[in-house]
Amino acid sequence: MLKPNDTQGKLIIVEGIDGSGKSTQIDLLNKWLQSQGYSVYFSEWNSSLLVKSTTKSAKKSKAFTPTTFSILQCTDFADRWENSIFPLLKAGVIVLADRYAYTAFARDVARGVDPAWVRSMYAFAIQPDAALYFHVPLEVAVERITAARAKLKYYEAGMDIGLHENINESFKLFQGRIMAEYDKMVDEFGLRTIDGTLPVQQQQKQIRSIVKKILRGWEGLPNPNKTPIIIKNPQASDKGKGGKK
Repeated sequence: MLKPNDTQGKLIIVEGIDGSGKSTQIDLLNKWLQSQGYSVYFSEWNSSLLVKSTTKSAKKSKAFTPTTFSILQCTDFADRWENSIFPLLKAGVIVLADRYAYTAFARDVARGVDPAWVRSMYAFAIQPDAALYFHVPLEVAVERITAARAKLKYYEAGMDIGLHENINESFKLFQGRIMAEYDKMVDEFGLRTIDGTLPVQQQQKQIRSIVKKILRGWEGLPNPNKTPIIIKNPQASDKGKGGKK
């Protein structure tokens, strides 16, 4: 179970299967909150520079097992948590996250990893102030992804767990498994379901209404210049500059 948020900041996250439209919505929310004078930091899944090269190498060689993939994704999250997300929450910043621990709870379990074990790895994280789950029919999500990409990726299609020899069929089966796990978490973690088939502006209106209630009477870190917050991990930067050792 995730811990309650006892920081001065607010944590708002979005979840959903690939093609749910969540990334579009959190980008719009980010720009709107900045325009309102809030200090906002945006973080996305699998974006830690500290483990980026390891992840890329393992994916290229198809070396991941479900367990090692799960551990490395948690390492990525922990690096971002320690160096940006948690310090900024303590400073009174609104942190927006495109995917959170729930992504691991859905994807890793869909790969056959033990649910209790995955949840225990993220026990250091806190419960978001708003966890928005963008739900769309599987067919709609698949159509959006296949129309936007020339080729599906090996791991996003779940090819590593042998669901189907055809990558498109494997993608459908894998995303279906992930969706089933998300649906279970709606009650377990209080995810707020957003209809991802609604027009973009209608979804955004609904999201802003939810966020306004969360921020009512709250005073965070001021942002008079309405500029985004950018955090760099010095260790990751040094690693990147130092080359292979």
